[in-house]
Amino acid sequence: MTRIALPANDAIPAASQPVIDAMTKQLKMTPNLFRIMALSPNALNGWAALQGALAKTLDAKLRDGIALAVSQVNGCQYCLSAHSYVASNMAHIDDEEIRLNRLGKSHTPKTAAAVAFAKALMETRGKITEDDLHAVREAGFSEANIVEIIALAAQFMLTNFVNNAFDTEVDFPVVETEVV
Repeated sequence: MTRIALPANDAIPAASQPVIDAMTKQLKMTPNLFRIMALSPNALNGWAALQGALAKTLDAKLRDGIALAVSQVNGCQYCLSAHSYVASNMAHIDDEEIRLNRLGKSHTPKTAAAVAFAKALMETRGKITEDDLHAVREAGFSEANIVEIIALAAQFMLTNFVNNAFDTEVDFPVVETEVV
């Protein structure tokens, strides 16, 4: 059970409502994560601004792969469930690729480099090695792309931490944190 009271639709702060309305329209539901984040319009709107800017970077499948790798390292069942749902149903990523992305791997070499980098970034708390940087550069990522991968990882880490802190009830098809 979620460890924080989820606001009903009529109790969401007015300053959070535009982001909530946009998320509800896109997903055809109001995810529990966004109900929680709506309690702080500053946090929700800050996250939304970062997400909006980063949605213009890389490609959707790669962003989803990074989300899966980061959420796996952070053991966030809510985000693993949400991102697996989005990856499968919106980005049309197959189940095997989703599983590989969670492990920091991919069938595609460029994606493999990005998700491995994101995984290493989380596991080392940002203290990656020269080899990590070399591998992602060799895969064809520019310096700007590497900054974008780091920013995406931070964005996903924020939602991982919110969900892990409050044990947010999963309102997507549940994915277990163990990779099978």
